[in-house]
Amino acid sequence: FLITMAIDSVQSYGRKKTAIAVAYCKRGRGLIKINGSPIELVEPEILRYKVYEPILLLGRDKFADVDIRVRVKGGGYTSQIYAIRQAIAKSLVAYFQKYVDEQSKQD
Repeated sequence: FLITMAIDSVQSYGRKKTAIAVAYCKRGRGLIKINGSPIELVEPEILRYKVYEPILLLGRDKFADVDIRVRVKGGGYTSQIYAIRQAIAKSLVAYFQKYVDEQSKQD
């Protein structure tokens, strides 16, 4: 028989104009994927640092034990980048509020 464990996860979204990005954040090992490809391959290259901003701002250590998968559609390149950035930031905040901060309260 299968034992299913509840996976600590949150979903949140980011929007910019008509672009919508949905970020699914769960406990993991630091993977961040956008539409199935790694965050390092985000196009256009000039706006890549915009996607890195939440990571650079909070520090890589905050992202070390979570996996974030982002689905994005609609809008143009720039709008999608800003939507992704917002979704990543919101999902990490929601994850930390829901699981990490609660754990530290209980300890």
